[in-house]
Amino acid sequence: MDVVADARRDLGGIADIKQRSANELAAVRRRSLDLLAPLDEGALTRQHSQLMSPLVWDLAHVGNYEDLWLVRAAGARPGVAPALDEMYDAFRHGRADRPGLPLLDPVAARRYIGDVRGRALEVVEAIEFDPAVPLLADGFVVGLVVQHEHQHDETMLATLQLMDGDGYRPMAAAPPVAVARPARDRPGEVLVPAGPFEMGTDDEAWAYDNERPGHLVDLPAFWIDRWPVTNAEFQAFIVDGSYHRPDLWSRAGWDFQVQARLGAPKFWRREGGTWLRTRFGWIEEVPADEAVQHVSWYEADAFARWTGKRLPTEQEWEKAARWSPERRDARRFPWGDKAPSPDVVNLGGLHFRPAPVGAYPEGAAPCGAEQLLGDVWEWTASDFAPYPGFASFPYREYSEVFFGPDYKVLRGGSWATHPSALRTTFRNWDYPIRRQIFAGFRCARDA
Repeated sequence: MDVVADARRDLGGIADIKQRSANELAAVRRRSLDLLAPLDEGALTRQHSQLMSPLVWDLAHVGNYEDLWLVRAAGARPGVAPALDEMYDAFRHGRADRPGLPLLDPVAARRYIGDVRGRALEVVEAIEFDPAVPLLADGFVVGLVVQHEHQHDETMLATLQLMDGDGYRPMAAAPPVAVARPARDRPGEVLVPAGPFEMGTDDEAWAYDNERPGHLVDLPAFWIDRWPVTNAEFQAFIVDGSYHRPDLWSRAGWDFQVQARLGAPKFWRREGGTWLRTRFGWIEEVPADEAVQHVSWYEADAFARWTGKRLPTEQEWEKAARWSPERRDARRFPWGDKAPSPDVVNLGGLHFRPAPVGAYPEGAAPCGAEQLLGDVWEWTASDFAPYPGFASFPYREYSEVFFGPDYKVLRGGSWATHPSALRTTFRNWDYPIRRQIFAGFRCARDA
């Protein structure tokens, strides 16, 4: 009798994985197509910045990735168009070179990803998600494909921001952040007590290799900002002449600042006594109480020095975000294990902007820090490095080839990050010069 009950539970679990897989695949594809629907062929095929690919490359690339991993690797089926593999391999062609490739046009790209999706759904329906096969266990391969496409949707949003109003103005239909008045009547720092905590994960079904394995990290006590640094706070840094003070910058940061002629976050400009910004083609006054975004790691580091603080390490960030000293456990999200919802976090591209800081007190972590997920990616002081016991899976090029001092870790996601592609263990990384991404920061200091 127990054997029958176990078999039924297993069948139910597989059915749930299949249904979730179909739902998540459908949802991310709707998001991708809706994102690009307002654009004409020229906007889709032009390269709007050498920092980014033509949007039509991203569109076909997500289909090619799905073909490689879900259709061929997991389903053991013939690829839809293997001849396209080389052209849509991100490691063979840098972004600056992709406009010169014979890319599929928008109509052909949509047809291609539709053909791939049809075959992928056949695979999801046919295969057994065998828990003994790492690629299939708990639908990992579907999570790999879904998260990859959501991440490219965020990349495409960064490209659309760089278009500077070239035919794309989505905010006309974007709802305002649903908050009556941010609650900022509490101290601006919170104390995270000393002691060990569990960093990373062994249990998260869709976690990437760089989030694994879970391991204990023992940290001294530290203070961390309750909220991300705001536009108003960053304006004070500018007004104080801090872009012209080499004592506040690392050597590499100062060299970058001089070469790039930095004077404010990307997309900002000053007219008279007013700071303005361009946001998806709209020019607006910079909102004082939003988290600052579009700043490089070097700018974040200089600001932290200006305040007499520093950037948190990624170990400190993760402990602040998920560790509950009372329960002695690590949470999936700062507020607990309940899935993200609009009343606790700003994710999913709903508002096309960060929320005012203090807008989500119900989403606070056990230590009291708020808005650790959503709004802006947060630069940390840490280089991107493997955890003890790291093993590449399912391919080296996802994480391993990026380890080293060239990349800095970002945590927490942004307003553009989809909830299915984010958790407190998730690690992002980029060059410290990057400014087009939706990145901000908060500060920390020793206790």
